[in-house]
Amino acid sequence: MRVVFRCDPALYGSLPRPHAAARALPEWLRTMPRTAPSVLHPEPVRTVKQCPPFVDAMAHGFVIPLPCDVLVRGGTLSWDWEVPPLAASHHPRAPISFHAAAQVEGTPFRDGDQVVVKFNSFWTVTLETGWSLFATHPVNRADLPFRLLTGLVDADRFNAVGLLFPAVWLDPAFEGTLPRGMPIAQCFPVPRAPLELVHEAFDAGATREYDALAGQLLGGPGVYRRQFRSGPGGPGPGGPVAGDPIPGNTILGDPIPGSPGPGEKLPLQGAGVQPDAAGRR
Repeated sequence: MRVVFRCDPALYGSLPRPHAAARALPEWLRTMPRTAPSVLHPEPVRTVKQCPPFVDAMAHGFVIPLPCDVLVRGGTLSWDWEVPPLAASHHPRAPISFHAAAQVEGTPFRDGDQVVVKFNSFWTVTLETGWSLFATHPVNRADLPFRLLTGLVDADRFNAVGLLFPAVWLDPAFEGTLPRGMPIAQCFPVPRAPLELVHEAFDAGATREYDALAGQLLGGPGVYRRQFRSGPGGPGPGGPVAGDPIPGNTILGDPIPGSPGPGEKLPLQGAGVQPDAAGRR
């Protein structure tokens, strides 16, 4: 998949470039423990650091970076970014602006005095014919003080200007610097082909395959990574980004003694919710 990024010629040499999301993995993912104690299990359980679907989602596609440092202090946003004269007369010059809160009236995003900001993109994005751009909050990044609103743009046709990324500012008490290059949006191309939804009951062969694979998952870690994962570390040819960002990933899930049966309940507080051996919650 070819993705073409363009920017104003005056910014070309100095503007942070969109790049593979695998290069934007947060420090907390690198430093978090690989296992952790659990009151629901006699042995330490593997954390999401060892869950390929969790990590691969964070590494999928590309990210749009913040073009400059943005200082958040005293309830205000400010920046010191000298933008040179631009060739495009209607081009934005600020990294961030605001949406009228009324634009999200009636949605769950409208919460009292919560502010809706708008990240300006200084890059245009062009996709191949028949593909749209899915733009969302950086995956699993609940540590950021904002939450991007998800959007879908037909970027094979709409690509002469940069995209705008609205976001709800979640943490009014946050003070600090949003650093230059910080991912503000995670994007990936999706085909516009219509879906054909087919519903079937297991036949005998599918039932045997289900039980065989479930037995492997219950028997030990690494089944998904070794046998099914198409990206780095799996049996498939390479993957969208070369290099496993978190070496040694295995499928998340440890057997939990006394897992609930039909009609039983799991606590949502105190003990926490742990997945079973097949990675289900």
